[in-house]
Amino acid sequence: MPPSQIFQICNILATIGWLFLLIAPRWKWTGRIIIGFIIILFCLVYIYILTRSFNADALESFISLDGVMQLFTNESAVLAGWVHYLAFDLMVGLFIVHNSLKNSIPHLLVIPCLLLTFMLGPAGLILYLFIRMLSTRRYFISYP
Repeated sequence: MPPSQIFQICNILATIGWLFLLIAPRWKWTGRIIIGFIIILFCLVYIYILTRSFNADALESFISLDGVMQLFTNESAVLAGWVHYLAFDLMVGLFIVHNSLKNSIPHLLVIPCLLLTFMLGPAGLILYLFIRMLSTRRYFISYP
């Protein structure tokens, strides 16, 4: 399958995942679909791209900014990076939804965070963490 087609399919799947987070955050199948299908598929696509396109010499590219810039002139490397972003940003979106439900944060406050995370990743996460801090009066995320 050509990289452009993989790119298109992954973008469609990511959009579907984000729509579930935006529209059906409480539905019991939302997380299952996102993790159990979409994110796992992204992981498999990512591994497929890496195994078909990279060699051990490519690892040296990650030790300098110039090396990373050179690596991202390769279509497969850009596609792998994009799938990586899609998977991790969607995982952050899922965290935001689950954590907001746990902390009883109104979904209307969460929607801008999700949209920002979808488009600008860390900017959406920091907005959510700020809203969560104001809503719960706690800075740190608590775990059981």
